[in-house]
Amino acid sequence: MSWDELPGIHAKAYPSASGDTKYGTGGVKFVIERITNITRQETPVTDFPCSLVEFQQRFADEAACVAYLVQERWPQGFCCPGCGTGKAWQLQTKPWTWECAACGRQTSVTAGTIMHHSKLPLTTWFWAAYLMATHSNGISALQLQRQLALGSYKTAWLLCAKLRRSMVAPGRAPLAGLVEVDETVIPCRSKNDPLTGGGGRSHQGKMLVVGAVEIQDGGAGPGRIRLQQLPDYSAQSLHAFIAANLAPGATVKTDGWSGYPGAPGVRHDPHVVGTMAAHIVLPWCHRIFSNVKVWALGVYHGLRRQRFQSYLDEFVFRFNRRRTRHAAFRSLLGIAAARGPFTYNMLIAPEAQA
Repeated sequence: MSWDELPGIHAKAYPSASGDTKYGTGGVKFVIERITNITRQETPVTDFPCSLVEFQQRFADEAACVAYLVQERWPQGFCCPGCGTGKAWQLQTKPWTWECAACGRQTSVTAGTIMHHSKLPLTTWFWAAYLMATHSNGISALQLQRQLALGSYKTAWLLCAKLRRSMVAPGRAPLAGLVEVDETVIPCRSKNDPLTGGGGRSHQGKMLVVGAVEIQDGGAGPGRIRLQQLPDYSAQSLHAFIAANLAPGATVKTDGWSGYPGAPGVRHDPHVVGTMAAHIVLPWCHRIFSNVKVWALGVYHGLRRQRFQSYLDEFVFRFNRRRTRHAAFRSLLGIAAARGPFTYNMLIAPEAQA
């Protein structure tokens, strides 16, 4: 499908300084004006697909995906990333690309996003984002390769890794009110780790994790969560986690571990476990930890130290949107559209030394 066939978009030819004919789009429902200034849709999208059939009908081809990306990237109108000008010509020689009327810079609808320089069709990206966002337990790269008929496992892994890196919204709101905070360990099996791991708070064969759960309705249920890998359980590490993820004035309910007192900006509410079961004192934290461990084994058959934080971010993303799973796709692709590109070398770089 060409740009002329996009709903509500019509191309108009304009003479250029070089003598070539350049194309812009005339203002209609998608409102592309000012030689072609792409402005936001007059009616925001509210009827998001709630099933695979609806999704397939909504994003049946490249043009439908492009129209959605244009709305996500430039809701207030096209803006050249080079000079900030809002006027551009749509090029007919390059798909989904505009040339700035002021500086001549050419900008694709995927430029500067995680889809930058990707050879995969946009429909494949959309299907991958939809499956990762809406499956209650997520989807592994091997399963995604089979579902989307991708040519290699490497392609499927790279697709998943890019989307996973885009699951942390920049500037997300910190947890507030009453927040349970606790630590746990997730087993790690590598050739240098013992088969059984170290006992107690030993770090051998374990990946250290701290979690925070926002408590709603006086303890009736969990709200949003945060999970982060830690090098140790020292006060320095725990205080940094609290400062980055909890709003000033929040009440931190802990098990009384010595690393929590003195965290700036929050009120500490310690509950020493003693002989009592830990899940009685901090029930929601321990339920989240249990779910993470079951999910890691069930979907990925265990996690490694490399890129471990990305998998924690995936679990947090899905849990925080558990009541709006289908709308999570819009959130994921919106975040992805605002993120810069990730190269393969960036993605395979270890987050921690194994």
